[in-house]
Amino acid sequence: MITLGVRDIERSRRFYRDGLGGPMSPASTEDVAFFRIGGVMLALYKREMLTADANLSPEGSGLAGIGLAQNVAARELVDAALEAAVHVGGTLLKPGTETEWGGHTGYFADPDGFLWEIAWNPEFPLREDGQSTCHSGLCRSPRERRDHVLTD
Repeated sequence: MITLGVRDIERSRRFYRDGLGGPMSPASTEDVAFFRIGGVMLALYKREMLTADANLSPEGSGLAGIGLAQNVAARELVDAALEAAVHVGGTLLKPGTETEWGGHTGYFADPDGFLWEIAWNPEFPLREDGQSTCHSGLCRSPRERRDHVLTD
């Protein structure tokens, strides 16, 4: 599970559920919202409650920066996902761009400033349900294949 400490739980709930179309779990409450994103659960938790739980100041920088990524099944879905995020209140940080390794990626920030990369990687095929077909590190990016020697 990935937990994001958000400043406005309702704004974030609307962004992920209504804006990006994420299915919200019925286990969600007033203080926390749960979404399944691929094979991972994303929890949106009131920032002041998360920082209190971790014994940190909600005003300080004790919550470290984090970058999240979502792989998509086709190149054109990168730009579509970025447009959808901006349409519902996200901020475009980097438009979809071709990569040196043959993929296509772009970045947006959600309403709390959390960094999201949307990526299409031809070396990471996805099933129809959005799950990766990579198992046990068998799929590697072109950069990884170049930088690592695989042995039996």
